[in-house]
Order: sequence, then structure tokens, then C-alpha cells
Amino acid sequence: MNVNWNDPGFQGFADKNPFTARKTAPKKERKSIGSPLGRTMVNLLVTLVFAAVYYYVVLPPINLKAKEFYVFIILLCAVYSFCAILTSGFQGDGAKGYFGFVKKQCKIPLIVTAALLATAIVGGLLGWQLFRAKDYRDLLEISQGDFSAEVEEISFDQIPMLDADSAKKLGNRKLGELADMVSQFEVADDYTQINYKGRPVRVTPLRYGDWIKWLNNRSKGLPAYLVIDMVTQNVEVVRLQDGIRYTTAEHFGRNLYRYLRFHYPTYMFDSPAFEIDEEGNPYWVCPRITKTIGLFGGTDINGAVLVNAVTGECAYYDVADVPQWVDHVFTANLIIRQYDYHGTYINGFLNSLFGQRDVTVTTDGYNYLAVGDDVYMYTGITSVVSDESNIGFILSNQRTKETRFYSCAGAEEFSAMGSAEGQVQQMHYNATFPLLLNISEQPTYFMALKDAAGLVKMYAMVNVSQYQIVANGGNVAECEVNYRRMLANNGLIDPNDTDVTPGDQKLIEVTGVVQEIRSAVMDGNTNYFVLLEGRDDWFRGSAAEVPALVLLNQGDQVRIRYLSSADGIAQTIYSMEVAIPVPVDPTLVTG
Repeated sequence: MNVNWNDPGFQGFADKNPFTARKTAPKKERKSIGSPLGRTMVNLLVTLVFAAVYYYVVLPPINLKAKEFYVFIILLCAVYSFCAILTSGFQGDGAKGYFGFVKKQCKIPLIVTAALLATAIVGGLLGWQLFRAKDYRDLLEISQGDFSAEVEEISFDQIPMLDADSAKKLGNRKLGELADMVSQFEVADDYTQINYKGRPVRVTPLRYGDWIKWLNNRSKGLPAYLVIDMVTQNVEVVRLQDGIRYTTAEHFGRNLYRYLRFHYPTYMFDSPAFEIDEEGNPYWVCPRITKTIGLFGGTDINGAVLVNAVTGECAYYDVADVPQWVDHVFTANLIIRQYDYHGTYINGFLNSLFGQRDVTVTTDGYNYLAVGDDVYMYTGITSVVSDESNIGFILSNQRTKETRFYSCAGAEEFSAMGSAEGQVQQMHYNATFPLLLNISEQPTYFMALKDAAGLVKMYAMVNVSQYQIVANGGNVAECEVNYRRMLANNGLIDPNDTDVTPGDQKLIEVTGVVQEIRSAVMDGNTNYFVLLEGRDDWFRGSAAEVPALVLLNQGDQVRIRYLSSADGIAQTIYSMEVAIPVPVDPTLVTG
């Protein structure tokens, strides 16, 4: 039987029916909290508390050219809107009603968010590389350079022999020798390469071992920093009367990033570099970033804040006013990125995609070169098709960003590394990323060869334009002598020119009679040691570099040209001529 519950006769029963009553019961009204003014104050208070915590932890710059600023403000709008909806009771009927309610309560935050998003979109489009390729190309001004004239040839006792990994090993080993520090501190991973009193060195501060050790030592600060001489490999621990209190490894108000943000709330910063001035005072060099194309494009540096790591005193300098002792204002990654824009958009945006005429990019990896009082970033330049060869390289001053391009077709860095490793392939050594040197006006890759444990065993030099010319040696002096000999053998330099010796040193010539010959296998090569009559010093040469040593006999008359060895063991033979053996005096012959 069908029952019509809407019939008037069943109306009273229908009202008492639990199923019908549940469906027709009115919704429970959600009440707002307090008065409108009170709710607004609560919403603002919660938002301000969130803003303070977020700002203290994340440290966004208050700058329309910083993407972090947009995230910060939009998050604040979201927090305020959520609080407004929560304190107002979620009022409204249905989806349309709730939307109207949210729109009413969050009108101002929604307007602010929309305005920020519109600004970011328009600002991003104004800096789009499709429209501004020429501006990106011109971020880095590049002039043509003459390598042999502008990059001075340095003596072998000034060639930096340490890469960052080797410097870290030496630094950690040195700290392990200091009983009063090793239990409380560790060596930071900065190892900034600078010129200090005319020497290439790497400097790095200490850091606290953990939170407990930070609590125990923070009142006195970090007691020292390390200076690693890249030539002699000597590690000096510079102890400070007043400890370092402002570092990237600190916490709370003395953390370097937080300290900078509270002093310069609108500045955008690149990675800070640890340096020391000529008096040995530790500083943090903090490059200030600017955006030059649209809102977010064209990253560049317009100055730096120098922070005294001990006292916290800080001052801002424009690029032109940065003190001479500062070496790192423009970071290597920034310079590489700007060159890649320059090389990619040299003939416009469309050419970078189609045709790619004259398009060049930097090679993978970079190194540093000391020129005068400044540190230059070096990297190779290759065609966009990546054909394992370079068309040249750039040197860029990291303090001023002055950049020069040197045309020199030859092997790219990793090909040269492979060539150096191939010379001692039986030893399974690994080459470090090369350093660029001027040897007899020849652009030359210099690198260390390490064993599996990361220890330097040999050194190698590879000619940039003719990378089949490879020389190695157990020390830098021997390596350089061997390399210059190979240059002379290949007709790249005059064998009789005194410039074939390192720096201002001259080859020394001696003649005499061979009194004794010894041989030893060193690093897979047979080395001969020769003693002349009437002399106390030995002369050393490898069979690969001086083949005449293999046929040398006791009593032979020889003329040796050599360069004093840095290791003090034996003089390194540069060249040797063997004359007719000295005849025996017949009056001494008996029966």
C-alpha cells in the first residue's frame, strides 16, 4: 500500500517520524567569536606572530625583486584568511553562500594576493629571455686578450699545487694535531682561495662540533682559522685573541645570514666568502645581488657587505669601492651563467635554437688563477655542439668582473686530464681539474695526479693547443723542466733560449767524467742517478726524458745542463751530451 506522508491526516505523524525529522531538521548555526573589531585584532595578532616566526627562520628579503618576498606575503594572506573564516563561524548556505562569505571576510587578502601574482607574472614576462635576449647577452662585457702578454709566467715555486679536496685533507689533519681544539671544533668547508701577502692560499674558519659544544664555547667564539699555502702545502693555525663570533655555522642572532638580514632587510645576497685582509683580520665578503632585467631576470652584483667576523662591524661598498685586498665579490657560478647567456644569445634568441651560428658555452668546471693582486676565475669556452675541444678560454676578475677572452683552439679540460692520466695509466692515477699557466708563452694545463687514497703522487703539464704534448714529474720543478724540454723538441720554443727554464732561473752547465751510475724505478719510470768525479751532488734524469742515460757508462765524458731540484735530493737533468770515453793513461797500464 502506498502512503502519502504529505496528506494532512498524516502530518502529525510525519513530524514525529525520525527519518523525516532528521531530513528536515534545521542546520546548527555556527556563531562568530566576539565583535568584528575583536575578531580582526585576533586575526592580525595570529598573522603577525606567524610572520615574525617565518621571517626569523626563513629570512626572506623585503624586496619586490625577490621571489621569496612574494611567497612570504601570500602565506601571510593565507594565514589571515584562514583565521578570519575560523573566527567568523564558517557562515553561509551552500557552495555559493560559503563563497560569498569567504569573499566578504577575505576581501583585502585576496586583493593583495591577486595584485602580487599579477605583478610577478608581468615582471617575469618583462624579463623573459625570448624578448630580452640582447640584455642577457650584454650582462657580461668581454674584451679580447693576449695571453702571453697579460698573464705573467711564474716560477715553479709559486705554482699552486693544492686543489680544494687536498686542502681539506691537510686542514683536517692539522686540526687533529691540536689537542685543545680537536674535541670541540671542526674545520668548515669554505677553503676560499685568495692572494695573501703575494701568495696563493686557501683560508677557512673553524666551526662548532655540535650543539652542546656550541653552548660550551659560544661565549668565547671560534678561537682560530686556518691558512693553507697552496705552494708549500704548509698549514698555519692562526689563533685569535678574540674569537670569531659571526659565521654561517652560528645560531640565532649571530648566524651570519640572520645578522645580514636584520641589518639589511631589503638586500638580496649571494653566497658569502670567508677572507682575511693583509693584517690577518677575518672578514665575510657578502655580495649583494640585483636583478637588472624585468623583476627576476638578469642577476648581477652591484656591491658587497663586509662583515668583521670577530666584532660584527659591517659596511656596504659598491663594486668600484670594494677594498683592494678583497678577492671574491663576483662568484664563479654567476660569471659562468652570464657568459653562457652571452655565448648563447650572441646572435639573438632564435639563433640559439635554430642554426646556432657562433653559439658558445663554458665547459664543465672552473679553477682560479692568481694574476697580480687579484684572483681570476678560469674556464674554457667550447662550441654548443660539445666536440671535446675548446676554442679558447676566459679569465674573469672576481673583484671587478673584468673579463677577457683568449682565443686558443685546443683540448678541453677533461680531454687534457685524460691525456695526463694516460701517461701513467699503469698507476691508475686520477687528475685534478687543471690550472691554466703561462709556460714559455704557451697556454698550459697544470694538474696533480692522485692515487685512490686522494694523495698527490705526481704532477702533469699538458699543452692546450697540442694536448699530445704531456710531461710529468715527481715534483713541480721536474715536471716543468720535462715539459719545457718537450716544447723545445716539438719546435714550440728555442732550445737555446734561457726562457726555457722556470721563472728567472738559468740552466747550469757542468762537464765531467762519470764516476758512478745508479738506477731506480720510481712511479713506474726508470730514473738514473749520475755522480761525476770531483763532485758531491748527484744528477737525476728519467730514461723517457733523457734517453742517453740508458747507454751511459762509467768513465764517459759528459756535459750536463741542469736546474737545481727543489727536493734537495738530486739535480734534475735538463739535457745531457755524451762525448768519447776518456782514454786511459797508458803509463798506468802494467804488464
